[in-house]
Amino acid sequence: MSGVAPGGVAVLFDLDGTLTDPFFGITRSIGHALGRLGRVAPAAQDLRWCIGPPLKTSFAQLLETDDPALLDAAVAYYRERYAVVGKFENTLIEGIPAALSALRGSGASLFVATSKMQAYAVEIVEHFGLTPYFEAVHGSEPDGRRSAKSELIGHILETEGIEPRSAVMVGDRSHDVVGAAAHGIPTVGVAWGYGAPGELEAAGVASIAQLPSQVPGLIVSAHQVVNSILP
Repeated sequence: MSGVAPGGVAVLFDLDGTLTDPFFGITRSIGHALGRLGRVAPAAQDLRWCIGPPLKTSFAQLLETDDPALLDAAVAYYRERYAVVGKFENTLIEGIPAALSALRGSGASLFVATSKMQAYAVEIVEHFGLTPYFEAVHGSEPDGRRSAKSELIGHILETEGIEPRSAVMVGDRSHDVVGAAAHGIPTVGVAWGYGAPGELEAAGVASIAQLPSQVPGLIVSAHQVVNSILP
């Protein structure tokens, strides 16, 4: 259990679209899965909305089904490719290491909170040399547990001994905002991710960073606002 120093802030970072750009790895792996199922995959650009939500949520819409067996097969075919090459068809967002360094220097405790399977998330964070910045990397289980952001964040709060009033989420999609809000945690959105225009605002984001360099200051502001209105 890592915990957070008294008066400190715990920052929960989404991974895909926030710390890294996984466009090619995810869209190609979705295309692979659909092909294995005998379906024609949409163009890669038409799959941008799939980056962020849990895989089964995306496949349910793509396949127009709620059949558990079919969705399990789609996820298995996706992982067939993603586990080998897809996870590294990925690029680090420029400016992220400097922002993480600034936050660590300010005394913040940083955690990864991703719907991606935890084993993949750990490998990606290590691949990009980000491991030293984070106390822990948290993600979903192979069976889909903790793929929903609210469930994942609840797990992180309990496991790491974090008080919700000490936490701020950073993410690019509405499910980051909604999942954090379920625990009374504000979210700093990022403009470089995969959210549709107005998506973050509609979900109730506290603020939006246009550049990674703006993230530390917006986190401090969000944390101060929450603590000023709580008893």
